[in-house]
Amino acid sequence: MKLVLASSSPFRRELLARLQLPFEALAPELDETPQAGESPEALVRRLAIAKAQAIAFRCPDALVIGSDQVAVYDGSIVGKPHGHENAVRQLRSASGKKVVLYTGLALVNAKTGRVQCEVITFGVQFRELTDAQIESYLRKEQPYGCAGSVRSEGLGIALLERFEGDDPNTLIGLPLIRLVRMLENEGVRVI
Repeated sequence: MKLVLASSSPFRRELLARLQLPFEALAPELDETPQAGESPEALVRRLAIAKAQAIAFRCPDALVIGSDQVAVYDGSIVGKPHGHENAVRQLRSASGKKVVLYTGLALVNAKTGRVQCEVITFGVQFRELTDAQIESYLRKEQPYGCAGSVRSEGLGIALLERFEGDDPNTLIGLPLIRLVRMLENEGVRVI
């Protein structure tokens, strides 16, 4: 079966390419606004499945991967900042704290309708950050399309103290360890 990544993220494409399976990436067009009272787990689960199902509708003979991620600071969902001022606020809020990333991962078999979905958490401990460090980082990296305003695979690693989780790929937005298991459930062998 054809493998399709339901994402416009270059980071997720790069991660999926590590598995050395042929795939294509198609961008799902969805409203990603949280619903009233929706928990982080429910939000990323809903969006991961919705992204995969939106593409599965267009690719009826494919296995479609959907993923969504949010960061949670002090009990509040924090998404992509989409701009400098929001990124400054997010990083000030995260300074010296543990942030939890919730990543929803879905695999939809468009032919059978089977949906596999998991929510994977990953903890990130931030260093104490000064305003000068935050400004310097944002000028150099401009992570405005990244949940929580940090690109750990780039210069953002300098903002962090430690990680807590099973799969470091989760931090970037595509938990490959879980994805390999889901693919195997559909008969796709990576190795």
